[in-house]
Amino acid sequence: MWITFSLVTLAWISTAQARINCEQVLHDCLRPEHVPWTKCYEDRIGSCITGRIQSNPKFIHQRVSWSQKVEKSPTPEHSLSIPASALQRSRGPEVLGEDVLLVTTVINSTLFKLSRTRRKQSRVITPDPPAPSVLGDLVLVVRAGNVPVQNLSQPIKLTFKHNKQVGNGTCVFWEESPLDDGTGTWSTKGCDTHDTGDEFICSCNHMSFFAVLVNPALSVSQSDAVNLSYITYIGSALSVFFTVISLIIYICLQRRRPEKATGVHLQLTGALLCLHLTFLLCSFWVWQLSENEEGWVCKGLGFFLHWSLLATFSWTALEGFHLYLLLVRVFNIYVRRYLLKLSVVGWGVPTLVAAVCGISGVYGKYNLRDANNQTSAAQICWMSSEFPHRLLVSYITTVAVPGALMILCNSCMLGLVVFKLWRLRASSLGTESSGWKKINREKGMKLLKDAATVLGLSCVLGLPWGLASTTYISLPGIYIFTILNSLQGLFMFLWSVALTCKSRSDNDSSVRDPSSQKIMTTSFNN
Repeated sequence: MWITFSLVTLAWISTAQARINCEQVLHDCLRPEHVPWTKCYEDRIGSCITGRIQSNPKFIHQRVSWSQKVEKSPTPEHSLSIPASALQRSRGPEVLGEDVLLVTTVINSTLFKLSRTRRKQSRVITPDPPAPSVLGDLVLVVRAGNVPVQNLSQPIKLTFKHNKQVGNGTCVFWEESPLDDGTGTWSTKGCDTHDTGDEFICSCNHMSFFAVLVNPALSVSQSDAVNLSYITYIGSALSVFFTVISLIIYICLQRRRPEKATGVHLQLTGALLCLHLTFLLCSFWVWQLSENEEGWVCKGLGFFLHWSLLATFSWTALEGFHLYLLLVRVFNIYVRRYLLKLSVVGWGVPTLVAAVCGISGVYGKYNLRDANNQTSAAQICWMSSEFPHRLLVSYITTVAVPGALMILCNSCMLGLVVFKLWRLRASSLGTESSGWKKINREKGMKLLKDAATVLGLSCVLGLPWGLASTTYISLPGIYIFTILNSLQGLFMFLWSVALTCKSRSDNDSSVRDPSSQKIMTTSFNN
């Protein structure tokens, strides 16, 4: 009898020692002997003694019915919704009873150590891009039942609220390194992200340590936002004025001396006119709408703004394609209905993409958020902020495919122009037999002319759009990008004036500079 009592007492003491207070679980699991600490935490947090910690709203440790949907909010910024099917899966086949244990809390993100990735050694040192950070530096822990929960047919929904300006957010969970060295990575497997503007909603098919990774967004003060708005509106108004003049110049040049290059410039100028004019209309029309009103006019303006932007990218890319045929293929080449074929691509592809987006209901009123209070700082008729996949559609149809490809291809074309000019200048200077002063003077004049040609071509080929990457780095980058791209119409006007002067000089005399003529006229024979 005494032996039996002793065994029962020892068993009770050992069980009591194993069931430590929930306040001490995290501290004990962070000891060096518990690696990785996350597995230790998941094992012990379900069997700990709550004690006084139950009064802490950030720690929820209670039994819930597995037959009903459960909604909890450990903090005002974090909430979760677990369907009944997920709770039923967490019970396990051998467990009886009507309830399961649910544990949810938040943990500081500094406790999660990222695995180091080996990089190839390079002599060129390039700065790393800004690393994504955990929203609020908090990780939401979700654990239910006795068995791991994965591959749920009905996902659990996690809500992360934010009241400050953040970049694009991505829902992730903590995945331990296979080396079991206490490190790991943030993974997106099984999690979908939806950004409503005020909160990130994560839909995940498992339970784990969850967080939202956000890209650091460059904060712009209210005064800078006002200055950028004035620069954009004034620059777009000037672009509308100068593109109209450029259209008149190109039409006159086309009637006097029909050339394929002039036709391409004419189409690009028309696309720029549509872009800046529609942008001004979209910006000013949205002021006539109430806070919750969109209207079919705003949706139509958003459609035309997207269409004109895609048309501008298309014709800018076709400018680079035209230059490629002139410099790489045959200069005097005949292509039947050349401008008609280019027009099918330049106007047809943007129309098709914009039509598909319009049928999907993408367009509407877009709210620009203030950096401090997340209220609507500005509005424009564009892709509606209420559309679920607005960020994805906007990224694919404006940045990833048309913008990036256009900048990449046209940058190669500009490099080819510089190479051709260098070879032509080297060959022409090598055949001259005049004095050194005259050679240096002529070399300097030709260098200035080539620099002006390359600078003008860089604007025609749309390379200022590539400065969009600088807007994520510094405030001066935002100003430079805004000024250059709002004044595209002015640059096109200067290019048309340069072509007019070149055409007159070619008519007054014979060809004085064969190298520059190939670059400036860029035309096919009819």
